Amino acid sequence: MKIILTHEVSGLGAAGDVVDVKDGYARNYLIPRNFAIRWTKGGEKDVEQIRRARKIHEIQTIEQANEIRARLEGVKVRLAVRSGDAGRLFGSVTPADIASAIKASGGPEVDKRRIELGSPIKTLGAHETSVRLHPEVAAKVNIEVVAA
Repeated sequence: MKIILTHEVSGLGAAGDVVDVKDGYARNYLIPRNFAIRWTKGGEKDVEQIRRARKIHEIQTIEQANEIRARLEGVKVRLAVRSGDAGRLFGSVTPADIASAIKASGGPEVDKRRIELGSPIKTLGAHETSVRLHPEVAAKVNIEVVAA
């Protein structure tokens, strides 16, 4: 199935790219989560608009991305969440929570869609996550999840 990506998807492409994926992956994952739309001749016009918007919000150079990575890796991020007695959280930590905690800790503003969690954070303690700043640059951010 041919689709147009509306958000960056790791291993697949960036917003505005037209890619060909398996039908089930598009129908069951990408389209319901608004990561992509079906490709049509009329949708081809949307591609240029998506690419223009991406250019505005995108980090332009690798030097800029390296500078932001250095700032991110130097920030100590502490996130206070509700938890039970055994250290398990009520729910999980989302990329939006991490983005707001980074900003509250004095770090740069990060788009929540660029934060990549390997697995859901559901316990207290130290966790590491990745922030994709540029196609060639990713920053490792250490997060300490503490009880509120």
